[in-house]
Amino acid sequence: MGIAAGAAGPALLGAQVAGAAASTVGAYYSARSQQISARGAAEIADINAGQSELAAQQELARGNAAVATATQRAGQVKGAQRAALAANGVDLGTGSAVEVLTSTDLAKENDINTITANAVRAAWGQRMQATNFKNEALTKRAGADSISPSMAAFTSLLGSATQVASSWYTLNKAGVPTAPKGT
Repeated sequence: MGIAAGAAGPALLGAQVAGAAASTVGAYYSARSQQISARGAAEIADINAGQSELAAQQELARGNAAVATATQRAGQVKGAQRAALAANGVDLGTGSAVEVLTSTDLAKENDINTITANAVRAAWGQRMQATNFKNEALTKRAGADSISPSMAAFTSLLGSATQVASSWYTLNKAGVPTAPKGT
């Protein structure tokens, strides 16, 4: 066996050990990167949930403002009706005058109920979206917690060690020296 053949065994094993070390470090940082990414995605989902809740509150506030406008408009209509009826000498407490004024009140209540129902429905949709974002955040955090960079590194190291041992065994069996001369 020549000098080149005697040096090939230790060089091959050395290269495999160096590759194993690089693979182990790479596995650790890859898993760590996945973990950080999942936690970042969870934070974004939390922010989105907060924005959805804010949008729900805005829908309710918009509904309250629309109710106020409808109430004011109905009051103006009812005031105009009262003035017109009174100007024509109609008794406001009897007969068709009461029916006209009651009809205006019913129309106002119908408008208010519709506006309120629409606002509540829109807010509910935003809150459902907020719940979905919160669930997404929980899922992302659980995924991040399930990632173990140390375990990924250990698994990589174990696989690489198996390959190095297999190479060492094969070289030893073939009679190729696996340690540098003088050791």
